[in-house]
Amino acid sequence: MPNILLATDADWILDEVDAALSDGDTTVFRVRAGIDVLQAIDQVAPDLVILDEQIGNMGGIATCLAIRNAESVDRIPITAVLLLLDRVHDLFQAQRCDADGFIVKPFDSLTIRRAATALLAGEGFEDAISLITGEASDLSVGN
Repeated sequence: MPNILLATDADWILDEVDAALSDGDTTVFRVRAGIDVLQAIDQVAPDLVILDEQIGNMGGIATCLAIRNAESVDRIPITAVLLLLDRVHDLFQAQRCDADGFIVKPFDSLTIRRAATALLAGEGFEDAISLITGEASDLSVGN
């Protein structure tokens, strides 16, 4: 039964993620600020963390960096991270913060489900980046 942690202060994002992923086997937990994510990871032990790029007091990219730093010193277990980007131009930052996948807003429930399924299976997920930019992307830039 996967646990998913969503960090967003936008109710429409919660509605989309909840509609796409909540069922008898999956539970979606929400925090409204990036600064609360590490504590929530300790409490919930999520299989996937979904970060809205624009969340209060600590954005999704900074939060992803904090997650990766905490993982590197064994403070938290390694966790898959999906970033919800505001625009294609933010892809560079998503790659640099070592996100496992990304979706560019606006998105729909089907895209969220496909991304979550891929990340929970240990795969990466790119939001049709070759269609957006005209070239393939390598999310393993930092590796």
